[in-house]
Amino acid sequence: MRAALIGLERRPLLAPANRRAGHCGGCEAGQRSTMFLVGLSGGIASGKSTVVAVLRELGCAVIDADVIARQVVQPHSKAHQQILQHFGTEILLENGEINREALGNIIFSQPEKRRLLNSITHPEIMKEMLKQVLKYFVLGYHYVILDIPLLFETRGLTRFMKYTVLVYCDPPTQLARLMKRNGLGVAEAEARISSQLPLDEKRKWATHVIDNCGDRESTRRQVLRLHAHLEDSLHFLWARLAVGAAVAGLGGLVFLLIRHFIS
Repeated sequence: MRAALIGLERRPLLAPANRRAGHCGGCEAGQRSTMFLVGLSGGIASGKSTVVAVLRELGCAVIDADVIARQVVQPHSKAHQQILQHFGTEILLENGEINREALGNIIFSQPEKRRLLNSITHPEIMKEMLKQVLKYFVLGYHYVILDIPLLFETRGLTRFMKYTVLVYCDPPTQLARLMKRNGLGVAEAEARISSQLPLDEKRKWATHVIDNCGDRESTRRQVLRLHAHLEDSLHFLWARLAVGAAVAGLGGLVFLLIRHFIS
């Protein structure tokens, strides 16, 4: 599906090609009572954190997969122990936590190591994300934004998303930002960028694109338009809550049980 370009060439928010503007595809009255997921992604140094900050200011429910990824590898966790078995203790900091920079240097240059690390961490990350999605469902949120850096690399996740949003910037801008932010040389920065799918490739799979090539205010305006598009169906929220009230007790119980057994 071709992306709806949010702000590219200073254009306003457009709906995806097979959906008319201002209408959430498939969100008829009978369907808007169901919470939906929005996948948000980008590339290294594309400016996704800027977009997330604006979404949080707007009160959106955002689940940050990168934050969860840090949590699931804390000392004494299952993933932490498995990582040490395969990568050794030389990747540890003095406090016992994993040195992300040292581990990053390994996986960026060795694709097989990157796949191994993903096989260890992804199941744990998915468990925690599921718990948080259930939490927002019980709290009555109409949609949840899943901030997943590798959303388009791990294509299996996109089938769970009603919409996918890509934070985009052109390759020269991405390279310059990464070099400045991380103090890297050209070769190092290019190696890190090449470890991910090119942003132009990801754009083919996104339903909406936020162009972050310009200044912060331009990006903010695009995020506001995206938010308004997602909020379009919120006037049906009372219907969802009315239906949800009948199963609130059961839903809360299921959530607590899942939280207990997954933890």
